[in-house]
Amino acid sequence: MEQPITFQVLAPSTERLDRFLARELSLSRTQVARLVAEGAVQVNHERARASRCLSRGDLLTVELRESGGKRPRRIAAYDLPLDVIYEDDHLLVLDKPAGLVVHPAPGHWDDTLLNALAARGTRLAAQDAGRPGIVHRLDKDTSGLMVLAKTDAAHQKLARDLTRRRVERVYAALSWGHVKGPIDIAAAIARHPNDRKRMAVLATGRMARTRVWPVARFDLCDLVRVVLATGRTHQIRVHLSHVGHPVVGDPVYGGGGHRRAAASQRQRALALVRVTPRQALHATELGFNHPVTGEILRFRADWPRDLRRALATAGDDPDLLDRTNVLEYLGFA
Repeated sequence: MEQPITFQVLAPSTERLDRFLARELSLSRTQVARLVAEGAVQVNHERARASRCLSRGDLLTVELRESGGKRPRRIAAYDLPLDVIYEDDHLLVLDKPAGLVVHPAPGHWDDTLLNALAARGTRLAAQDAGRPGIVHRLDKDTSGLMVLAKTDAAHQKLARDLTRRRVERVYAALSWGHVKGPIDIAAAIARHPNDRKRMAVLATGRMARTRVWPVARFDLCDLVRVVLATGRTHQIRVHLSHVGHPVVGDPVYGGGGHRRAAASQRQRALALVRVTPRQALHATELGFNHPVTGEILRFRADWPRDLRRALATAGDDPDLLDRTNVLEYLGFA
């Protein structure tokens, strides 16, 4: 067992303790429940119940213990080539393609990223039996860089660094309209009250912060650089939509962005929609300290092939289809 994790609640209030810890520490609800039952979770130096709601200033102490020797649920192999960027005995970094779910869930029990890693023979941290090795996730239709842990020690360290905002995650996106200079978006996010599959900006949600810079301005949209300060579900998509610049191609939060175009540009906007196969959002940069050696690791993944036609159409530049290092060419830095 490593040294306990201690941190303080900054939000005015939170949801239940078990849900709060599952999200903040990238653990399963089952694992959090076990830690609470074993007395490994304290609030203000006292054992706490899983149903307790937290308040600003509460001090949490969590001992990340082993999983009790329980055998992980077997994850079936799914033969799918993966673009591995970096790998050693402790972790693995890959460029996840769009359309791939990260871990088994209803509707995708045997065709996920974890199934593909099982087929590859990659052994991942078994701390969370249902989601072994997962430090952070990407939406099914968001592509880009992810890090996965191979050992429990690496998983605990990376999860702790993520909670303490020591992991840098940078995204590239096409967003409708024009962003006027760098903007900071600070808006709480929660489940939509009428649609459990959607998120929404709600005062009762958990505070989320996103930083957005315009990189390249096109007639109808911008290429933007997005940095996460927090990691809520659908955060970038919800926040960009909230400030009036939804992600191009987003079927959930797009809000008919193409209809905002002037009448004279409506056909061009529709053309852009037709060549954008999914939300134009890509995790392009990832940086963190190696959980064992402490070495600073930084990775980049260029704009994906399936969104090249969307970028070329937005920029009215066919040369963008085949240019190498297209994000660097456009000034994404």
